[in-house]
Amino acid sequence: MKKIYPLLLAFYLLSACLPAQTNILATNTIAEQVMVGNFNPADYAASVVIDDPQAIAADLQVGVNPDSLKSYIIRLSQFGTRNTGADTVSNTTGYGAARRWAYQKFQEFSAQNEDRLVCSYLQFDLDVCGMGQHRNVFAVLPGTDTSNHGVVLIEGHMDSRCNVLCDVDCPAEGVEDNASGTALVMELARVMAKYSFKNTIVFVITTGEEQGLLGAEAFADYIQEKNIPLRAVLNNDVIGGVICGQSSSPPSCPGLNIIDSTSVRLFSFGSFNSKHKQLARYIKLEYQENILPTATVPMLVRIMSPEDRTGRGGDHIPFREHNYPAMRFTAANEHGDASNGPGYTDRQHTSDDILGIDTDGDQIIDSFFVQFHYLARNAVINGNAAAMAARNVPTPTDFTAQRSGPQVTVTITDPLNIGEYRVAVRGLANDWDSVYTISNGLSGTFPCAALGPVYISIAGVDNSGVESLFSIEKPAITSGTADPESQGENFELYQNRPNPFDEATWISFRVQQVPRHQKAAILISDQQGRVIQEIPVQLKDGLNEVLYTHGYGVRGAFTYTLLIDGVVIGSRQMVFAG
Repeated sequence: MKKIYPLLLAFYLLSACLPAQTNILATNTIAEQVMVGNFNPADYAASVVIDDPQAIAADLQVGVNPDSLKSYIIRLSQFGTRNTGADTVSNTTGYGAARRWAYQKFQEFSAQNEDRLVCSYLQFDLDVCGMGQHRNVFAVLPGTDTSNHGVVLIEGHMDSRCNVLCDVDCPAEGVEDNASGTALVMELARVMAKYSFKNTIVFVITTGEEQGLLGAEAFADYIQEKNIPLRAVLNNDVIGGVICGQSSSPPSCPGLNIIDSTSVRLFSFGSFNSKHKQLARYIKLEYQENILPTATVPMLVRIMSPEDRTGRGGDHIPFREHNYPAMRFTAANEHGDASNGPGYTDRQHTSDDILGIDTDGDQIIDSFFVQFHYLARNAVINGNAAAMAARNVPTPTDFTAQRSGPQVTVTITDPLNIGEYRVAVRGLANDWDSVYTISNGLSGTFPCAALGPVYISIAGVDNSGVESLFSIEKPAITSGTADPESQGENFELYQNRPNPFDEATWISFRVQQVPRHQKAAILISDQQGRVIQEIPVQLKDGLNEVLYTHGYGVRGAFTYTLLIDGVVIGSRQMVFAG
């Protein structure tokens, strides 16, 4: 899991000047043809078709095995180090041995499931830590319908590191970061290889994440170059640990050694009209409706405001930068912020990111730092969301949303005549306030907040009751009596969301018509009136949004003010509850 610190800034500045990944190719051309959509689905048809969404959701909960996850993580820890520049010749240690083992496991999973997985490397050239050529590992589960082909990608990075970026000798077992994510991807490939989906699912294990998201960048470049119809990316990084470190990256855990094994964080870019936030909201909805009602241990799925933790980054970012919907799963608790400075005692990005400890002196680890049942629950959330998205239900996009007081009327124009629709209503929160169903016709009227902004998005529903990915959001347009908050005003400053919040929050305001001006900004002030931060704003007609990040562990009330050419347009208070 990459973190940008001053000590590494020179490296990233240098990396920006280096040539990008070159000679990117899939070593198995059949895998490429499947992802492109140039294949015969009959060649990969299961003898026993499992495609019922309810059956798949139920089977995932019993099929994902904590013991399997444990076995993968133990094996990954035995390679000594998985640094991107580590040995690729040895059969027992280093990154080469680890990636060949992962490839072999994908082949085994395919053999156990009628050879339905097509395994490959994605090879690319780039000088990283003295190594000139690198390989991601991936397995492709071909879809059953090429007429409207699409791809859903589940991924996690396998490389690890110690404090020094290119230290290939330090035994970086990288159990939490990121053997946990690698194991999750592998287990879902094993379990899901027997299912049938209209869309193709790709299980990807990347390299070079710690040196700048390089493997993910190569894969995103490759997807774009080959015109592969990528519909969603689910990235998993630091996804199995439950113990809070002393310096965990915000927004994260509240204190040293506090345990959280029942919640998971979903990070994604943007807020209003963000396809990435919409993907995160979809994942949460599918969990709540398909898994939660029968879950032995309920999970809290938390949609976070920022794209990642403060100063951090992950493999979802290159895909987002290529305009593919992408998000990141991360455990509620992390053991460290990877700063590795004086006094750093946490495990992340050190040789102490290991399996666990021997508490009774019998030379057998009996207390693990990764909780395998927790990791399994996170795998189920991933698998369920990918399974529903891969049904390839069409997403209607043409609709109107008319608001009148505490109600909004949604009217859909749908040439495909899907027949049933979901309507998501959102106010000031990251989450949808409610999701409603239109079963008959193309219009419905639903409750909404009487004041403040209301955003609407829609999805189609297939004959098995599964939603499509949701459309972009549209603001509900006020009809009849104007919103009393905005009547006669050119600007409307909304309450931040979420509020109270821990580490980051969205500040939004609406502009009816952009005035002539030289400078606009959001000012953040404490209760004594001291300006903490000034955030420049480029005004535009309609909704304007600013993500403000304060940092974890701050409590109290603060004021945010919209200022245009020195004139105060409006102010509101917000509360930190970190």
